[in-house]
Amino acid sequence: MQIRLVAILTLVALIGSACAKRVPEPTGVAPGTPYISWVLMYGDGDTPDREFSCQSQPRNECVLPVSKPDALVHSDIHFYYHGVGGETKYDGTKNLNYLQGSPDSHMSTVSITATKNESITNESVIGIVTSTPGTYTVLVAVTATVRATGTKHPIQESFQVVVQ
Repeated sequence: MQIRLVAILTLVALIGSACAKRVPEPTGVAPGTPYISWVLMYGDGDTPDREFSCQSQPRNECVLPVSKPDALVHSDIHFYYHGVGGETKYDGTKNLNYLQGSPDSHMSTVSITATKNESITNESVIGIVTSTPGTYTVLVAVTATVRATGTKHPIQESFQVVVQ
């Protein structure tokens, strides 16, 4: 009986790990080049990352439901900053204009460091999706600086989010 229970729990763990989202890996990026990847999720206030919308690789259409007064849609966007040296510092801005709020509230500063060789540092932003249907452009504009060499890499990542 105990062996059967262990076998069942092991099977459940394997199935659960197979369904988990992985950090998107880029295509066409030269080794040693810093980059950003991302995953956009949505759900409700309790679980804003319940449903998958889109990710950076493989790139697919980003579609989110519109928020309604009686059914607010929460979004959780995960940004992954990939390090390539002892330290890779990312500085710049991101604009998440598909979220509710004034235009000024959509723009925020990026200042994050991937501290180990080939490490990934992540940042998540949770907000309420706008109640205005439309197509919105998410823009991340940063400079990645590899501390060991001082090499600077400008990175601009943009994608469309359709709110319907």
